[in-house]
This record gives sequence, structure tokens and C-alpha cells, in this order.
Amino acid sequence: MPHRLPAVVLAVALLLAGCSAAAEEEPESAAPASSEEVSTSRMVQPGAPGEASRELSEEEIAELDLDVEHTEADVAFMQDMMAHHVQALRMTRLVDDRTSREDVPLFAERIDLAQEEEIDLIRNWLEARDEEVPSLLGDHAHGGHGDDDGEPMPGMLTEEEFEQLEAAEGEEFDRLFLQAMIYHHDGAIQMVHELYAADGGVEPELRTFANHVASDQEIEIGRAQEMLADIDEGRSNAS
Repeated sequence: MPHRLPAVVLAVALLLAGCSAAAEEEPESAAPASSEEVSTSRMVQPGAPGEASRELSEEEIAELDLDVEHTEADVAFMQDMMAHHVQALRMTRLVDDRTSREDVPLFAERIDLAQEEEIDLIRNWLEARDEEVPSLLGDHAHGGHGDDDGEPMPGMLTEEEFEQLEAAEGEEFDRLFLQAMIYHHDGAIQMVHELYAADGGVEPELRTFANHVASDQEIEIGRAQEMLADIDEGRSNAS
């Protein structure tokens, strides 16, 4: 089933309409604009991750739905993403006592701040819609657990993998941490794609959040890959 167009584009139309109304309230002495001087409103629909945005036609604008409601897929995505973020925080908080590098703690701190903020956003989104907010101490927040069908969430470490990371130190820890975070972030991106595949992500607020998650995780994956390459280069030079 095709997505309904995000209502966020309507906000642009209303903003532009407001500007037009303000212009009409100018003193009568102002010369009226000719029809040729009035520009047509342009509205752009943001694309899903990896897809380009596109300008909407007048017919599509006319068909916009003002009452876009969240779906079961949206709720499941937000609940799972909260658990996903909690595990990332468990990982970042191992860093200070185990790392041998100066850049890894900075990388972990950025993740920490971003994902704590996003957890608050998820909680507020769920509460505003009278949906269940998962416990941050729940079992599936501690790794290896999945959805109601028993499938593990993409990118989640098992408890055994987490314990291996927890037991490592120095360069071994840095390597395992960066590899685990790449795997974890890639899983979050996969969850965004699965949301859209399930016809979710139409509600404007949730769509904005999901697209932000995907783009932010891509950036963090690139940073982690650069640090892994630096570790490999240092090992090569040492030998």
C-alpha cells in the first residue's frame, strides 16, 4: 500500500498561505501584484533514507490528509528503538575504564548524549499517544532479545557478546567496541527501513525522527570505521 503524503508538507503550504494573507493586509495604496508576479507555492516531500526528496504536484497537494495517525508499526519501532538505544548506552559506559585511545571516549560521549536525548523523545512520543513505554530495565534492553515473533532486533548484541566486550581492555577493547557499534548502528538503520517496508513512518514527527536516526547512525559508522582503520595502521607500523 503506498504511503500517504506526510502532513508536514501541508505545514509548508499553510506557512506560505499565511505569508500571502499578510501581503493582502498591506495598505490599499500598495499596487496589487499581477497574476504573473505571484509565485506558485512549492512543497517538497522528504524521501526515506537513501531516497531523494521530490516536489509535489498540485494534485498531490490537494489530496493531503490532515489527520495522519500513527500505526502499530510506528509504536513497535519506537518501543524497539528505545531498547536498542539502551544497549548502546551500556556499551558506551564501558569505554572510560577500558580504552587505550583518546578519540574513542569522545566518540562514545557523542553517542551517549545523542541517544539519551532520543530516548527522551521516544518516551514523550509514546506517552503523548497513550502507548506503553518500555522499562529501561526490561529484559530485552539488555541484549539478545527481539520482537514478539522471537526474532532478535537488528544489531543487538547477545549477553555473551556483551560480556566479551566487558572483559576486554586496551586495544582489544577498542577494536571490539568499534566493531560492535558499527554492527549496532547498522541494525538501527535496518530497523528504519523495516518501518517503511511495513507502511509505517507516515506520521510527520515519527518520520522526521526515523530519518534522523538513519542519517546520524550513518555518520557514526563512518567515524568508527576511520578509527578502526587507524588501529590497523598503527598495528601494521608497529610490526
